[in-house]
Amino acid sequence: MKRIVGGSGMAFLLAGAFFGAAAFAQTYPVKPIRLIVPYPPGGGTDFVARVVALKLPEEIGANVVVDNRAGAAGLVGTELAARAPADGYTLLLVDSSLPINVSYYQNAKYDAVKDFDPITDVADTPYLLVVQPGAYQSVRDVINAAKAQPGKINFGSGGNGSGSHLTGEFFQMRAGVKLTHVPYKGVGLALTDVIGGQIQTTFTSAPPAMALIKSGRIKALAVATEKRISSLPEVPTFGEQGVKDVVVVNWYGIASIGGTPRPVLDKLHAALLRVIAMPDVKERFASGALEPAPMSQQAFRKLIAAELTRWAAVIKTAGIKPE
Repeated sequence: MKRIVGGSGMAFLLAGAFFGAAAFAQTYPVKPIRLIVPYPPGGGTDFVARVVALKLPEEIGANVVVDNRAGAAGLVGTELAARAPADGYTLLLVDSSLPINVSYYQNAKYDAVKDFDPITDVADTPYLLVVQPGAYQSVRDVINAAKAQPGKINFGSGGNGSGSHLTGEFFQMRAGVKLTHVPYKGVGLALTDVIGGQIQTTFTSAPPAMALIKSGRIKALAVATEKRISSLPEVPTFGEQGVKDVVVVNWYGIASIGGTPRPVLDKLHAALLRVIAMPDVKERFASGALEPAPMSQQAFRKLIAAELTRWAAVIKTAGIKPE
């Protein structure tokens, strides 16, 4: 009898929790939503966040306030978000650094899978290999130079443990060459030194490089996608040039805090998909070489888990340590 009553009581509690969450979702949101961006204003992550913050109120019914919390390549803002209440009023703009930092910074105070509820990817942009015009004509030229002079060819990045750094390490593993890494405090500085000839190459996501490519100040040798992209149709993929499986995309998505009620997540997911589908949003993304990338909550969670496995392996194989 106690077991029966206990089971019934548990069922009652579960039912109460379900209906309580559903009722909460019906009234949600009743106050502004904070969108934490773990980077300073002006970068690709901030750009995506502000497009979302501008349009999401139309679909969700509350203002969205962007809160830039920069530091340690995204670690500071991400850890801050992980400690926030799981009520749907704090969201995090996540990108490829979310799974990277867990492996790179051994003292990271968050779990990339357990501490967040992924809602959807929003937009993707590929990484590029760029050089000074006239220095190299193809990826094969870079490989040949690196094999002829092991360690003498430099590649710049946006900093140790950054996406551009790990993309360079991944390229070396796939191409069988050794380059010398030169970290900068931001990929913009690396691009400046490519233009000036201080370094030979850099790996960068597309948005910071687009204007420089269009003006002819740098040359894009390859795009890290499976097929060419519409914003740079003349740039071949790594695969087309004989380096297979170099597919590295910087993705920008929205996550809530782990434990957010399912009805709230569903409401946010539906609203974000409507935002991503807006013609003017697509137009703004295209101006920055960003491709809309809506997906289910489950698919986005799988993407993050897969990226965690992938970059942990790259960091371990390359012997990368925090500096």
